[in-house]
Amino acid sequence: MEQVNIGIIGFGTVGAGTVEALLENRDIIRNRIGSEIVIRKIADLDMESDRGVDLEAGILTTDAMEIINDPEIHIMVELIGGLESAKEYILKAMAKGKHVVTANKALLAEHGEEIYQAAEKHGVSLAFEASVGGGIPVILSLREGLAANRIDSIVGILNGTSNYILTQMTREGLPYTEAVQEAIDLGFAEDPPTLDVDGTDAAHKLAILISIALGIPVPFNRIFCEGIDALTPHDIQFASEFGYCVKMLAIAKNVGGKVEARVHPAMLPKDHIMANVNGAFNAIYIEGDFVGPNLYYGLGAGRRPTGSAVVSDIIYLARQIRHGIKILIPPLAHAHPQERPITIEGIEALNTAYYFRFSAVDRPGVLSKISGILGDHGISIASVIQKGRGIQGSVPIVMLTHEARENAVMEALALMDRLDVLTDKTVLIRVEEG
Repeated sequence: MEQVNIGIIGFGTVGAGTVEALLENRDIIRNRIGSEIVIRKIADLDMESDRGVDLEAGILTTDAMEIINDPEIHIMVELIGGLESAKEYILKAMAKGKHVVTANKALLAEHGEEIYQAAEKHGVSLAFEASVGGGIPVILSLREGLAANRIDSIVGILNGTSNYILTQMTREGLPYTEAVQEAIDLGFAEDPPTLDVDGTDAAHKLAILISIALGIPVPFNRIFCEGIDALTPHDIQFASEFGYCVKMLAIAKNVGGKVEARVHPAMLPKDHIMANVNGAFNAIYIEGDFVGPNLYYGLGAGRRPTGSAVVSDIIYLARQIRHGIKILIPPLAHAHPQERPITIEGIEALNTAYYFRFSAVDRPGVLSKISGILGDHGISIASVIQKGRGIQGSVPIVMLTHEARENAVMEALALMDRLDVLTDKTVLIRVEEG
């Protein structure tokens, strides 16, 4: 086939980056594929904004169905985000026999099973490299490069917004609210950046990675999520005094046939391989049983990196089309997925070390009350920092524990937060040593 025709639904930041890459690197792409990629239609409700790319007359439309109903379009690219409309367009395009490229992590995490089944039913391919890690080719690596391996663990910094906020709190000592506003002003974050800072965005991406690793759609709502909004520069400074930095991590581990899946702020040793992943960058650490540790690092969002990932999927599908192949790799890269469902281990079963920051009244005996409750729940203290008097007579008491079980920790904190000697809710950060 001399040319492959595509239609793009969504001409925002990622859509514009996709078109820019296709036009700017047209000759490179043609030489690599052996066919021309032709943008036949782009659908978007905004027909006026300048996206910084020159399009031929007649390419833009406000009607997405023009793309879906056009029999000459081989690949539909969905870049509008959201759930209902995006799902509707994808399912209709597949029913028309079109291959689909999407960057929609929320849709795949929450409705992936229906979409994967539709691709199989209609004999079309689904590609979604841009849904995780921006321009980092981590999905390609999981689906192909690491196909010989059982994946034992995934640890990721998967959200550039939260990573930028924590970086600025660490480097500049900014309060959380100021760091958030700076991220918004620089265009790294939406206003407000709720899904970024509460862990939802990273959990969507983690769900996709686990699903590929195991070949079964993971139940997204079983992934534990905790945000970064309770953290202060003081917590980051105390963590540093203990020899750690604070990162928002997405973690998946194979634990005795069950999957540990969680997203939350975590303390990493300063010499950890991911401790120096800063700013808006992402990193994904994957460990396979044969290959051992792999680290993938790069920009996790943005017009050009994400556009690059979308175009890589278009190229992948164009190569299939050129050679008359309908489906080369199933969406989750398992021709015969395991039949048993995935069991997600609840956070209450986690065993790890913990950081606590208590706000206590400045009087004798407070530390003994706290340590007594911890001891009653089998939680032993590794280190303590007690600073001088703070605001209105409160003092921070900071502890690092030895490994303890999450449910015991939660029970102990519930008791301690009712003590009259504590003036505020206790801050907890889990420690990730591996």
